[in-house]
Amino acid sequence: MLPWGLSCLSVLGAAGTALLCAGLLLSLAQHLWTLRWTLSRDRASALPLPKGSMGWPFFGETLHWLVQGSRFHSSRRERYGTVFKTHLLGRPVIRVSGAENVRTILLGEHRLVRSQWPQSAHILLGSHTLLGAVGEPHRQRRKILARVFNRAALERYVPRLQGALRREVRSWCATRGPVAVYEAAKALTFRMAARILLGLRLDEAQCSELARTFEQFVENLFSLPLDVPFSGLRKGIRARDQLHRHLEEAIAEKLHEDKAAAEPGDALDGIIHSTRELGHELSVQELKLGGHEAKNRLMETQRSRAVLQESAVELLFAAFFTTASASTSLVLLLLQHPAAIAKIRQELAAQGLGRACGCLPAASGGGAGPPANCGCEPDLSLAALGRLRYVGCVVKEVLRLLPPVSGGYRTALRTFELDGYQIPKGWNVMYSIRDTHETAAVYRSPPEGFDPERFGTEGEDARGAAGRFHYIPFGGGARSCLGQELAQTVLQLLAVELVRTARWELATPAFPAMQTVPIVHPVDGLRLFFHPLAPSAAQDGRRL
Repeated sequence: MLPWGLSCLSVLGAAGTALLCAGLLLSLAQHLWTLRWTLSRDRASALPLPKGSMGWPFFGETLHWLVQGSRFHSSRRERYGTVFKTHLLGRPVIRVSGAENVRTILLGEHRLVRSQWPQSAHILLGSHTLLGAVGEPHRQRRKILARVFNRAALERYVPRLQGALRREVRSWCATRGPVAVYEAAKALTFRMAARILLGLRLDEAQCSELARTFEQFVENLFSLPLDVPFSGLRKGIRARDQLHRHLEEAIAEKLHEDKAAAEPGDALDGIIHSTRELGHELSVQELKLGGHEAKNRLMETQRSRAVLQESAVELLFAAFFTTASASTSLVLLLLQHPAAIAKIRQELAAQGLGRACGCLPAASGGGAGPPANCGCEPDLSLAALGRLRYVGCVVKEVLRLLPPVSGGYRTALRTFELDGYQIPKGWNVMYSIRDTHETAAVYRSPPEGFDPERFGTEGEDARGAAGRFHYIPFGGGARSCLGQELAQTVLQLLAVELVRTARWELATPAFPAMQTVPIVHPVDGLRLFFHPLAPSAAQDGRRL
């Protein structure tokens, strides 16, 4: 028998040898993993792959990304530059920032790259959506949807949007306790999208129930593509089917109404009218046809209704989280910069818009929703908003500093050059909105500060000379956001109603940190107290 001391040394030696072997195997595995991606470069191109790390075998740098959040990308940009490679969520990714690089990606749609969405998103959103379309179908769908966001359509939306925002701000002021702004903004955004954009006839209870279903749908949009019990995809499919059943009723009502000669009243009307103009008549009278023709017409009508259902869900998805995020950021940044509130009040007074709705909101416990409309008429239009130059600059600065979406994904259709590196065919390419905004050096003030005046005449001229891709909160190119004018209009209306109706303050000891994945929002939802302004303060640009 070995002495106790020698026995311990033997055990420690064996453990050390095992650890050494494990370390060597891990190092070898990582070396082989790196070599595997190095060899995947397109050998027909003499250009090197971008710098960067592919992380650990199979996991890549996904864990680092989930833990570090936005710091993950900024730290690697500082180390490797504006184009670098990494491995996230099981795929090789090349991260791109900077106006010139982003311009190449966004203007290369259908030629260098194509839109990339997870398979789960394709399953849940459907096959007839703008997000999933490519080539000619994509161009046709954009043509149809562009009509529901043109200036004439926006003019029709503005009075109802202002009414909804006015009631919401008054309800915040009537709430005795703190308001969780992000949650309230999501509820408000869904109500506006469902009732105003889609024209759904919903009472408060129905709207709340449908909003919960829709949020469950969105929460499972980016999940593993496994349709098994209790999976995220199965929950998303169940929520999608509930949404489609409700939308089918609304669509059937609209199809029964004779609106062939009428002006479209909402986006869903606009889509139906545009589809009819393109020769795809959706009238239920087609079902009365007989024989083989009736069967073909029935199939076409069912397909068309499916298109309308998916289009309606897509419009809700496009408007929901992003507008709620931007609205919350607007409230936060105005609170942090009271000088901007004073300038907005001065501009409103100069335009004769300083007087807020005179109705006093009734006190509320905070759970019953917005109070009934008191009868104050809307006093804003697109023309009036266009004259509020500083308000427009504030909205642009909010979207520059805290863009709701951090970037977009594409897949390389062929190998091409970017900033001296090769982007191999089949690799994912992620263009960064946030990094591009943070590094743009074309303004008169540092990009990290809050300065709405950077979008004044001088700032616009400077950005235009350097290229419009320094500022891309709505993307660009063939897939730029069709609803960007509507989103900016909502934010301008919210800024006006907030500033001339309320003052607000933190309900927490400090400002919350911001979470950036998957969408920008305060980690605590931004809890604030809102107080109604006295009439004199609402009209006096010198007071806060």
